Amino acid sequence: MEKENFKHSDLTDKIIKAFYKVYNTLGYGFLEKVYENAMSVELNKEGLQHSRQHPINVFYDDEQVGSYYADIIVEDKVIIELKAAEGLCEEHEAQLTNYLRATEIEVGLLLNFGKEPQLKRKVFSNEFKMER
Repeated sequence: MEKENFKHSDLTDKIIKAFYKVYNTLGYGFLEKVYENAMSVELNKEGLQHSRQHPINVFYDDEQVGSYYADIIVEDKVIIELKAAEGLCEEHEAQLTNYLRATEIEVGLLLNFGKEPQLKRKVFSNEFKMER
């Protein structure tokens, strides 16, 4: 595999560690907001700068056509999309990919606090993004 696939791996390793700590402590069944709050606590413990409910604007032909809110952005390098669903599906992955496409951020983590913990790592290199 190319090194690009492991971009920010030290950072994503810390985030994944926080994810499992939260999952093992809280388990399954809470709303996403509870997991978001707990993840923020764990990211603070790791000393990671992050913002919650970070706005992402979507542009088309230089005009803003929409806006979204990423659950958590860590160190301005990794977007975290949290789910509390039965399982991850294509729509969840597409949502994260679109967040990456709409920003300069290249790495995203999809973290699901379902019956079993699930995670997916996505990389969308800036070289493949359309001009904004």
